[in-house]
Amino acid sequence: MSQIEQQFGPVDILVNNTGGPPPSEASGVDPEVWAKQFNAMVLSVIAITDRILPGMRARKWGRVITSSSSGIIAPIPNLAMSNALRMSLVGWSKSLAREVAADNVTVNVILPGRIATSRIRYLDVMKAERQNRPLDAVISESVASIPMARYGTPAEYADVVTFLASERASYMTGSIVRVDGGYLQSV
Repeated sequence: MSQIEQQFGPVDILVNNTGGPPPSEASGVDPEVWAKQFNAMVLSVIAITDRILPGMRARKWGRVITSSSSGIIAPIPNLAMSNALRMSLVGWSKSLAREVAADNVTVNVILPGRIATSRIRYLDVMKAERQNRPLDAVISESVASIPMARYGTPAEYADVVTFLASERASYMTGSIVRVDGGYLQSV
């Protein structure tokens, strides 16, 4: 991190975006797999945030944006590990937001739905294989469940992240922002 700061200056905006764990049921997963994924998805985010947060607080400006998943609102079948680990990041983010708000550091969570990324492609392929169905059928079924009738684009996701990182979002902290094409039906 110090090499990054030497080359580019202090970090004022941190976007925490980890990969996801392998698809899994809620039970029967080896505890070592849980521990490995917890370290990769949760502890790594906390560690890097802890590393740069003192500078943000000292400069009285910063943005911490953590990407989670719509699975924290409506758990996604066969992604139990992802649902659980991402929920822990939401609880941590909400707690952190209150701790650093007076220092003009905002902490928000973004919940992507079906964004057309390699991860979503992987999950669609795995579902098609698991259910012995054509990939096109799995994708069509998924798209049909989204009111906008399509997957989101990485650019649409990035636009929301860009807003949360901007000065215009300076009074937003502890928020959970959905980018899901209207998929989640709950309030």
